[in-house]
Amino acid sequence: MSDGKRITQCQQPRGLIGQFVLWSMNRRHSGVTDWGLRHVSIKESDTILDVGCGGGRTVSKLAAAASKGKVYGIDYADESVAVAKRVNEQLIALGRVDIQRASVTDLPFADNEFDLVTAVETHFWWSDIGAGMREIFRVLKPGGRLVIIAEFYNGGKYAKYGDRLSKWTTMAVLTVDQHREIFTNAGFTDVQIDEDGAKGWICGVGIKPG
Repeated sequence: MSDGKRITQCQQPRGLIGQFVLWSMNRRHSGVTDWGLRHVSIKESDTILDVGCGGGRTVSKLAAAASKGKVYGIDYADESVAVAKRVNEQLIALGRVDIQRASVTDLPFADNEFDLVTAVETHFWWSDIGAGMREIFRVLKPGGRLVIIAEFYNGGKYAKYGDRLSKWTTMAVLTVDQHREIFTNAGFTDVQIDEDGAKGWICGVGIKPG
């Protein structure tokens, strides 16, 4: 499989190869997801949206934490939606999880609906990061939080690859300062960016002013 094929499957998994990519993502991203989610408190009654839910494992983790709330997942890839629904089949049957096909730039939700929005290993693929951040801001309740989690950024362990990846792929390989800017430009306050340079991980948290 060529590098171009591999990148495309990460962006929009499809077919048997896409199913394998989603399985691999569920397994490989578990550690960075747990690390990132430790940067926010999750109340048991929270209503949560996971943007770019991929294979659905993060949705499962969020549903376990928000045991009396509800978790929504959206992804623009049909294969991701199908796999995420299978992974969360029992929680969907209980009415505690809902998975939909949608884009971050056009979220099918009302204003001020969510206590927390998560975006794990996805923001660098968005076609318009600014528009996606503004849509997330819209659907968050006043005082609601957005957490962005990724195992790759332009800094730390992977700094030497950042410029090349930005040039050769459609990824937005952002620096720490650029991560801070996408939060503040969308209106978020109390922005905190944490990085684990040795692992190449980054986590950003912002709050919608109350």
